[in-house]
Amino acid sequence: MPKDFSRTRRVAEQMQRELALLLQREIRDPRLASVTISGVEVSRDLAVAKVYFTLLDDQADPAEAQRALDKASGFLRHALGESMILRSLPQLRFIYDVTLIKGTELTNLIDQVVDKDRKRHKDPD
Repeated sequence: MPKDFSRTRRVAEQMQRELALLLQREIRDPRLASVTISGVEVSRDLAVAKVYFTLLDDQADPAEAQRALDKASGFLRHALGESMILRSLPQLRFIYDVTLIKGTELTNLIDQVVDKDRKRHKDPD
């Protein structure tokens, strides 16, 4: 039976914190200025870490940020190795997280429906 707070989850949470700090303090690439780490999933064998990222700037290109993160992955993995105590560090796979965009779109759709419903109840025809 799996534990409520497994080792892979603890490793993923620590990786998320460390990567966020590294992006903030160590990486000077302008393509990564608006990147935030939204989550990390680590495989059970700790071989691969899926790192989900979002962009704070709506105008920023996710593909450019993806390329920049892929290019910096070696440096980030090395820096993680210095701050985390693991026998081997997982390979980093960066994935653009669209849940924030989808959530915003869904919220806008709900707001539109609520506005239409209010107008319909105010103006009985």
